[in-house]
Amino acid sequence: MKLLLCSASPRRREFLERLGVRFSASAAHIDESRKAGEPALSYVRRMAREKAETCTRAGHVTLAADTVVVVGDEVLGKPRDRSDAERMLRLLSGIEHRVITAVCVPPEVRSVETAVTFAPLSEAQVRWLAASGDGDDKAGAYAVQGLAGAFVERLDGSFTNVVGLPLAETLEMLAEAGVDLPWT
Repeated sequence: MKLLLCSASPRRREFLERLGVRFSASAAHIDESRKAGEPALSYVRRMAREKAETCTRAGHVTLAADTVVVVGDEVLGKPRDRSDAERMLRLLSGIEHRVITAVCVPPEVRSVETAVTFAPLSEAQVRWLAASGDGDDKAGAYAVQGLAGAFVERLDGSFTNVVGLPLAETLEMLAEAGVDLPWT
């Protein structure tokens, strides 16, 4: 079966390419607004499903994902600007937060959660990280595989989930859907 990745994320594409998974890609263009009172898990699962539904093509297995960072009841998506990135980084400074990624291979949706703890960040570090642009298009305004990784004290769970695509779960879903994986 042919695989269609519904994502503009270079990180998701790179993961699949490095594994030798053959796919085509198409960005999903949907309204990513969170509904009032919508729990983080419901929101991220809905986003993954809607992205997959938008990109569905005959003869293809569709793969879509969405990632959020959660601090208490606050859901952090991508920062609107550098000021918003600074706000998010201050919020994450010195605390544990959750990263949730939902993966959809229709009709199935699975979600993976990882706990991440940041070291306390100084104002200079917050400004430097935000100004670097490293987290501009990333949930929570940071990339664990990028500059912010230097400030991660603890990660409990899937590293690839925090990057944006939990590979173990994704590969299992793709195999179940009949996608030809390099080792099959």
